[in-house]
Amino acid sequence: MIGMLRARGYVEHRPRHFEQNTIYDLPDGSLRARGELIRLRRAGDESIFTFKGRASVAKHKEREEIESGVTDPVKFALILNRLGFSPTFRYEKFRTEWARPGQAGIVMIDETPIGNFVELEGDSNWIDSEAAALGFAESDYTNLSYARLYEQYCRAKQIEPGHMVFENHQRDARQFSSECV
Repeated sequence: MIGMLRARGYVEHRPRHFEQNTIYDLPDGSLRARGELIRLRRAGDESIFTFKGRASVAKHKEREEIESGVTDPVKFALILNRLGFSPTFRYEKFRTEWARPGQAGIVMIDETPIGNFVELEGDSNWIDSEAAALGFAESDYTNLSYARLYEQYCRAKQIEPGHMVFENHQRDARQFSSECV
């Protein structure tokens, strides 16, 4: 995949980095029931709090997304807890972002404990043309969140779902990195 991106003029926009993501909800699961979520993401020294609104899902998924930087993620998590929110799902990934000069879209390669995924973020026409150029058919598309993909993975493997995290992210980093090249 990386070779295909380079051949199409993509450059590494944001180098490969490790992300820890925690989804929060109220005890009654009301955010998830409404199709909304709040997430606290840590990536190196950067932490971002995100609200995602209800998705409009057709061939592509579109949803409101509001993000803000967080200077102290530990205290911020404590504030969420005091407001009644608690962690419901944690997932980890290694992400590399690729961009092509002069284009608005971004290609992200996510290496997760359940496999590697390519995410295209941009307008619908750009997504379709770039997906085709990279060898993907519309039947390869998925609009599922990592939580849903993980649930499917656990059902298929007949294992009890927990959190989608690496057992040892240093060891897995080498393994997934070599699979992605």
